[in-house]
Amino acid sequence: MNVARSFNNWRKYRQTVAELGRMSTRELNDLGIGRGDIHSIARAAIAR
Repeated sequence: MNVARSFNNWRKYRQTVAELGRMSTRELNDLGIGRGDIHSIARAAIAR
């Protein structure tokens, strides 16, 4: 994996964590996401 791809993946991961982290617990529950699932969802976002 090259440096640019690694940086873009890291940036996408951090953005996903930040966006989900700003949501309330109720909003996350409405989406079927637990607060403890945020990091695994962010990792899955960069796997696509």
